[in-house]
Amino acid sequence: MQQPPTSKRNRYVAVPPGKRPATVALPPRGDGWRGPRSRRTITRDDAAAFGSLAPFVADGEVTDVFVNGPHSLYVDRGTGAGLEPDWSATGHEALRALAVRIIARGGRHLDEAEPCVDVRIGDGIRVHAVLPPVSTGGTILSIRLPRTEPPTMSELRGRGAFGDGIEDTLRAAVAARTNVLITGAGGSGKTTLLAALLACAEPADRIVAIEDVAELRIAHPHVIGLESRQANIEGAGEVGLPRLVREALRMRPDRLVLGECRGAELRDLLAALNTGHDGGAGTLHANSLADVPSRLEALGALAGLDPRAVARQAVSAIGMVVHVERRAGRRRVAELGEFGLDRDGRLTVTAISGTGAGEAGRTNGRAA
Repeated sequence: MQQPPTSKRNRYVAVPPGKRPATVALPPRGDGWRGPRSRRTITRDDAAAFGSLAPFVADGEVTDVFVNGPHSLYVDRGTGAGLEPDWSATGHEALRALAVRIIARGGRHLDEAEPCVDVRIGDGIRVHAVLPPVSTGGTILSIRLPRTEPPTMSELRGRGAFGDGIEDTLRAAVAARTNVLITGAGGSGKTTLLAALLACAEPADRIVAIEDVAELRIAHPHVIGLESRQANIEGAGEVGLPRLVREALRMRPDRLVLGECRGAELRDLLAALNTGHDGGAGTLHANSLADVPSRLEALGALAGLDPRAVARQAVSAIGMVVHVERRAGRRRVAELGEFGLDRDGRLTVTAISGTGAGEAGRTNGRAA
């Protein structure tokens, strides 16, 4: 039997009002700029949840929003956090209600039983909230906002992120499928550089990215994202990073990526990178290149690995260490390094390019 023709009216699926893009007026810039500005798309439901913070969330130039109590808001537009003197909440209870609403938008509860919560909202907006009395100065909100467009190496070059020859070395490492570990302090640009590097991979490569909270935005046609899940109120349903690493290995990744090494998942990642999974990458918090060995040893201890086991695994698995830093509001690659072993079989790292090139390798902050 011939089916009746589909009417034009039935060809389209209506978008619920709450999922439609919100129209939010951007906050004025302190420098008086009145030209075109970048805008981050958020839904009406997201705008309602963020309330008086929505204008800053919608501002495409803003990278971080910090609420330190009802009368203190700091906003970072890429050059360092600055105070927004015109913003304030009506009081402690109003700010607490705002934080509870924002966290609920991310699918979790914020209350006395769970006063510290981290969630992802929408397309990569990361929110961390802390309630009193854990926070002694009132409700605290830390909001990290994704870039409006995935980062590229050429864009980072334009911002002065690379010294002489650094960009060519990094591109060559990606082309040679070298396993790369990107290190740096919080907010130094590790995730941004990682995304830009992965965008240089061959289009046919299947990239599987594992993150605690999804932040990576990679300009690549074949990216699979896996995000950890915390346990529910009954203590069930947790899916941690170590399990996600093991699950990712069953997806036949051409490049295995761990957004941040912060615990026992280091053991699974090093094991994977040592068994033929080249072209992988990850990030690690470290204040300097010299601190990286001790940081890996500390994480290895959480996974039951002794320092020498960590050293042997790391030397075999990771071909390059890229340390990034943020100074005077500018994020840049400070040093490139490579791992080695000292006479006692402990991990060392030697700077091969950058400000520390030519120095002796270091182990646990001491000259090797």
